Amino acid sequence: MKPLARYASLNGYLDLCRSLRIDPVPLLKGAGLDPAGLGLQDRWIPAAAIAKVLEDSAALSGCEDFGLRLAERRQFSNLGPLSLVVREESDIRQALRILSRYQHMYNEALNTRITELNDIATIRIEPDLGEPVDVRQFTELAVAITHRLLVGFLGARWRPLAVCFTHPAPTTQMGTHRHLFGPVVNFDHDFSGIVLVASDLDAPNRMSDPLLQPYTQQLLDSFGSPNDVTIAGGVRESIELLLPTGRCSAEQVARSLGSDRRTVHNHLARTGESYSSILNSTRADLAERMVGNSGQTFTEIADLLSFSARSNFSRWFHRQFGCSPRQWRARQHNAQPAQGTDHHPRRARRP
Repeated sequence: MKPLARYASLNGYLDLCRSLRIDPVPLLKGAGLDPAGLGLQDRWIPAAAIAKVLEDSAALSGCEDFGLRLAERRQFSNLGPLSLVVREESDIRQALRILSRYQHMYNEALNTRITELNDIATIRIEPDLGEPVDVRQFTELAVAITHRLLVGFLGARWRPLAVCFTHPAPTTQMGTHRHLFGPVVNFDHDFSGIVLVASDLDAPNRMSDPLLQPYTQQLLDSFGSPNDVTIAGGVRESIELLLPTGRCSAEQVARSLGSDRRTVHNHLARTGESYSSILNSTRADLAERMVGNSGQTFTEIADLLSFSARSNFSRWFHRQFGCSPRQWRARQHNAQPAQGTDHHPRRARRP
């Protein structure tokens, strides 16, 4: 199965393109990405597409340090819910272990390994995109983000022993590399990553609040450990995208994830899910929004949700919500406050 990553991996991309005076829309479309998807940070997309758009952007802008510039625009919160857990770990070593173990929650294409030998710690960052694509910018983005996290934990005065990349040095631009990492950057190395004094990992996490750790542990337990969590999310996203096309079969969804039906079924079964259960819940979420929007007819909604007839949609909707689509829309309309009041519209409760 081809690895996926969240749209959040491209956080700051539009601003960076504007600052370099390049149009991001053709670049995104050329990589098979939806520009509107950048507003949906938790949506999953092929990691290879992210690598392609980064390489194409670097080539068009003439900036060999494009990935580093993008990393400078990233925030700790871009890790999503995982950032809440990592922020409360008591020391840097444990925070990095959490990041490594749960990396699949935000990027399946990165493998981060931490080793320690003779008082030296090495953080190796290995991209695996499932297909032969250039990963220079993808790798530099990942290494720079990890470096920024360490600076956040250890303070602005902290410096690594070395920052390493397997690819060659840029042909013209080294300023951003030196600005971010200092004079310790190595190219054509046997691994990509960061080398530091092992005792740095024992430094206390200055952001941690011991009183919050029991709550973040509960949040961590809810994540689950296998990659099935992100596969279920990928299935949900694929269903949402494929439903309006009328080609939303289990086989087509598996194919869109670079896998086969049996493999996806086995992953979902370990989480207590199935293609049918995710299809039904996705349809219910979409139907709730669409029916509440009077701009679409019920026939149009039935078609967008891949029902063969409006009557089939109506019967399914009644089983899900306990009323007909027409009744739901009327309740939604009646729940709107009278014009001129100071209240905001409220969504109708499910019966």
